[in-house]
Amino acid sequence: MKILHILDHSLPLQSGYAFRSRNILRSQKGAGLEPVALTSPKHEASWKRPSPAVERIDGIAVHRSGSVAGGNGVIGEGAVVWRLRSRIRTLIERERPAVIHAHSPVLNALAALVEARRARIPLVYEIRAFWEDAAADLGTYGSSSAKYRLVRALETAVCRRADRVVTICEGLRRDLLGRGIEDAKVAVVPNAVNPSEFSLPEASAGENGRFRQPGAGTVAFIGSFYHYEGLDLLIEACARLVARHPELRLLLVGGGPMEARLRVLAERRGATGSVVFTGRIPHAEVAQAYAAADLLVYPRKSMRLTELVTPLKPLEAMALGKPVAASGVGGHRELIRHGETGILFPPDDIPGLASAISTLLSSKSLRERIGRQGRDWVLRERTWDRNGALYRALYSRCIS
Repeated sequence: MKILHILDHSLPLQSGYAFRSRNILRSQKGAGLEPVALTSPKHEASWKRPSPAVERIDGIAVHRSGSVAGGNGVIGEGAVVWRLRSRIRTLIERERPAVIHAHSPVLNALAALVEARRARIPLVYEIRAFWEDAAADLGTYGSSSAKYRLVRALETAVCRRADRVVTICEGLRRDLLGRGIEDAKVAVVPNAVNPSEFSLPEASAGENGRFRQPGAGTVAFIGSFYHYEGLDLLIEACARLVARHPELRLLLVGGGPMEARLRVLAERRGATGSVVFTGRIPHAEVAQAYAAADLLVYPRKSMRLTELVTPLKPLEAMALGKPVAASGVGGHRELIRHGETGILFPPDDIPGLASAISTLLSSKSLRERIGRQGRDWVLRERTWDRNGALYRALYSRCIS
């Protein structure tokens, strides 16, 4: 069964979106499907260098759409949809897919919907987040703006017309059901990991590497520095804990829009000696950063985006057997059972966050138990082998 995937962008661009796309394609190939992919012109806009018309990534053909003129406004978005339609039509004629699987944002789904209906091929639309919510959080446009309402209405209309809709979590699924989308039409294929890719280096690599000081109690966050991640709250909490836990060291691995303000906050709180900013690191060094951590903390703030969407990073930490503490937003509650597979604390609550960190730092046996139970849950419920089978069953129902 051949599946044509329509993606915003893909590797070699590195992002959470690109890595999920890669894992989807690989898991489907492992499940006996034949995935083929097409990226939108936004791939070229972000890659900013020439791309071949087709690349093979993990043995799977990934076709490119080429760049378009028109900028980021309505004209540019129209050009993206027009170019995608043309490329989708060409690939339908060449590849003869059984299903077209479009992935958010909604521009991809619009182009795919027109061509799928023209060719009488089932359309699956996968929503990884509501992009209007992400845009509102980044300040691209407001949640009460006309564009926000337009994008939301467009997404709802596409979901009504698609043959099946996939979300990455129950929060997104419930939101779509609240818009009147049929219950039987919406499936969840959650974020997942490949256990074979998650192993820690030898202890010495973490102990003596640049990510850890011998004997330190290392609290870490590994990811992108966006406002909603709550890293300002994490710095404040750790600054309060240094007197009680003088060995505490906060390791912030990554970068993003909040980095400059976080550095200023650490300096203002007199925490520059205990807060370490590594900057963005090569993917090959991420395992060493995890190995250096005694626990991982995810202090996401409560807002529509975080209440609806489950993140990937806590799953990575859990897969490695690392204990996690996370705010009790809806996205985290889908992943973590308090006291069993992690520690939950109230969102936007600095004392609660500090208490959770202190509890885990004070008990090695608790860290080991939570880390072990979290890993067992991930290996049982959140692997890409399992997801490949979910997609295969979904497509079979879609065709029948």
